[in-house]
Amino acid sequence: MEIRLDDKAVLVTGASRGIGEAIAAASLEAGAKGVLITSRRSANLDEAKVRLADDRVVSVVAPADDVDAAESAVSACIEAFGSCDILVNNAGTNPAAGPMMTVDLGAVSKTWSVNQLGPLLFARAAWAGWMKDHGGVILNIASVGGLTVGEMLGAYNVSKAAVIHMTRQMAHEMAPNVRVNALAPSVVRTRLAAALWDGIEERTAAAHPLGRIGEPEDVANAALFLMSNAASWITGVTLPVDGGASGAVGNPGLAP
Repeated sequence: MEIRLDDKAVLVTGASRGIGEAIAAASLEAGAKGVLITSRRSANLDEAKVRLADDRVVSVVAPADDVDAAESAVSACIEAFGSCDILVNNAGTNPAAGPMMTVDLGAVSKTWSVNQLGPLLFARAAWAGWMKDHGGVILNIASVGGLTVGEMLGAYNVSKAAVIHMTRQMAHEMAPNVRVNALAPSVVRTRLAAALWDGIEERTAAAHPLGRIGEPEDVANAALFLMSNAASWITGVTLPVDGGASGAVGNPGLAP
């Protein structure tokens, strides 16, 4: 089965590197008519556009937790490509390491603002700007941290658990014309997750039954399926993409 996104316009948040950039690249390869990528910094977007090397890519500076930026990004996608068919809420942050009873509350607030509020703002903008009248697909990038607990990533895990529940809620409210699903990656070779694998990759890999950490392309491949018509009867689900970590006995609460 060949998975295609022909004639679809895709908006990917937080797509200047890592998982977001991999999803953008996979969308282009699958025939998307255009991909709009966002990030907080224009320089990062410029570098990503060079790597993607495709004139179907448009970039917009858009902090994930800014309502005006979300609406502007959706409008830019529609202006550039004529539609906003698929939204991938990938942007995330994790500055709040530490037990929840002592972790810095400012960092907690920022984590929850980007990871929880951000996907809602972009979903609302996509709904109002295009999907309410034309249908579409929303994919939220959650985490295995939202399915379990851990010693030092409590605030992050809670934010991703909220994304998982929000996915179910939005799927219920936006049906039948909009499908909403989520992915829950474990440790992936990205800069955001570097503290969980850089210098300790062998140990981290051993915590995954498949014996390795993930690559951004592993997540992008799963994303492409849920974004495509091959998943046309799937909504409200969260698919772990985790090398078996979420089903392993003694899961250490790894998160990307």
